[in-house]
Amino acid sequence: MAHYAKVKDGKVINVIVAEAKFFETFVDDSPGEWIQTSYNTRGGKHLDGGTPLRKNYAGLGYHYDGTGFYEPQPYDSWTLNKTTYLWEAPKDHPDDGNKYFWDESKKDWVVI
Repeated sequence: MAHYAKVKDGKVINVIVAEAKFFETFVDDSPGEWIQTSYNTRGGKHLDGGTPLRKNYAGLGYHYDGTGFYEPQPYDSWTLNKTTYLWEAPKDHPDDGNKYFWDESKKDWVVI
């Protein structure tokens, strides 16, 4: 079984699990295109060492630009990494064992 995302105007509107041959007889009159996505792909890497597919697994509301799937932008200050298709904060997340959240007004990580 594989996962497929229905993409309309660059946005994922549905995700299903199906065999590839399902699409040989499946009639879908609604606008959009079904594109295969991999549950094991994240940041352009396959989690089990296999071949990555379209940068990330597609979720509802994700975007697709013809190359990869990516989440909606979480904050205005974050930028999309065009290699991994993951959003990056303007500052690296601290790695000191504390839990943090991003404060957009401060453009910084704040300890919880």
